[in-house]
Amino acid sequence: MTEARKKNIKIISELEFSAGFCKGEIISITGTNGKTTTTSLCAHVFNECGLKTYLAGNIRPAFSEVVLDVMENEYVALETSSFQLDHTYDFKPNIAAILNITPDHLDRYENNIQNYIDSKLRVFKNQDKKDFLILNLDDKLTPKEISNKKVNIFYFSLNHEVKNGAYISGKEIIYKYNGKREFSCLISDVSLRGEHNYANAMAVIIMAMIYKLNSEKIISALRSFPGVEHRLEFVREINGVQYINDSKATNVDSVWYALRSFEQPIFLILGGKDKGNDYNQIKDLVAAKVKKIFAIGSSSENVYNFFHKIVKVEMKMSMDDCVSAANKEARENEIVLLSPACASFDMFENYEHRGRVFKEAVNNL
Repeated sequence: MTEARKKNIKIISELEFSAGFCKGEIISITGTNGKTTTTSLCAHVFNECGLKTYLAGNIRPAFSEVVLDVMENEYVALETSSFQLDHTYDFKPNIAAILNITPDHLDRYENNIQNYIDSKLRVFKNQDKKDFLILNLDDKLTPKEISNKKVNIFYFSLNHEVKNGAYISGKEIIYKYNGKREFSCLISDVSLRGEHNYANAMAVIIMAMIYKLNSEKIISALRSFPGVEHRLEFVREINGVQYINDSKATNVDSVWYALRSFEQPIFLILGGKDKGNDYNQIKDLVAAKVKKIFAIGSSSENVYNFFHKIVKVEMKMSMDDCVSAANKEARENEIVLLSPACASFDMFENYEHRGRVFKEAVNNL
């Protein structure tokens, strides 16, 4: 890539290249957190509602692996990262969704958050009046007004009623179009736990309603969605203690959502390869919800130094050590949660490997 730049050769991403061959409709989902879950849920709901929908992108398989299989009147739910968007020029999804934007990958973006934001916003820059953009009304860094005035904008919100989009009211998720209520379901119809997953589900509900899918089938699909591995994944319950694998939580923002997903006391496994984490964001939640932290990986000393005056912290050498210690200390109606807030490369091949090691340790108890 460096040599291509020196020779002024245009560089395009695999996303840009593949989109040029796509005969079907593209639903592009980006954001710092929740992309994989939302994209998987979108494909699940659409397929359950009778629309042939492929799952691809950053989630694997790559868009280029499936694009020639996608026919007219078929769909592709595409997980889209900022890295993939960086070298797009004509990419134009039929539906684009920005789930949230929080500081991440800043080493790639010269430690400039605006560069990272600008990368995410490329997802809708070519959209027109035939296309749809879904935005998170609650997210601080996601623009509420955009320069592209042609695209049809829908919002989702946990906190505010919206005229076009989805929001939570009491125990319900409600979808409105032009202020008219067209769909509703119970929050409990969403199989996934946590406010962030209710937000993800609302984004998918908007997508489904844009295509006027059957309401009863949408609700049935929301109920039957099994979730995604390594994302608040229930592993096992032992003596009333639940073990939860959230290895994909590679930043502090993800841990914030994970901690808010449980009412029970938590034994938290935290640490790994630190990306310059600011733990102040979860300080109050840790004080309120966490019984003990097991610090692991190259950042274990940083974790200890930040939290040891707030909650009990023990530094451990391995995942087995963490799980074994938690098994001895946790009691009925408590949670053992792997939600590391860090990358995995100090001890593991990737976050999937880390999650598998955690699950193996739990299943060996």
